[in-house]
Amino acid sequence: MGLPVRKSKVAPPPACPLTESLALLRGAWAPNVIWYLSGEPRRFGELRHDIPRISARVLSARLRELESRGLVSRRLLDTSPPSAEYALTELGRELLPAISALARVGQKLIAEWDSRASLVKQTRVVG
Repeated sequence: MGLPVRKSKVAPPPACPLTESLALLRGAWAPNVIWYLSGEPRRFGELRHDIPRISARVLSARLRELESRGLVSRRLLDTSPPSAEYALTELGRELLPAISALARVGQKLIAEWDSRASLVKQTRVVG
């Protein structure tokens, strides 16, 4: 028989701002959707065209999640058939500098990986 689990007498820690900010971006393709909404409002089909590898199901889920987190707004258009347009909210726009910084780091990483792969390829040819 094990020892009983004692309740903590310490108050839970305050929310971590970094964890909370990163949680806004969770979910596959969420940063990409925010990126493509940074220029102007987009309709669902336009976002599918912008991000060709995303499925309709995943895009729909991401848009709903981003809307529920207050990052994206949805506006119904008076068209036939009915359509909606998605745009970044002010909170969503606040994430753009961070997403841009991540994209810059990603470009550097890709360039580094490409140069390493090229070096490995050259070494194999020479060696």
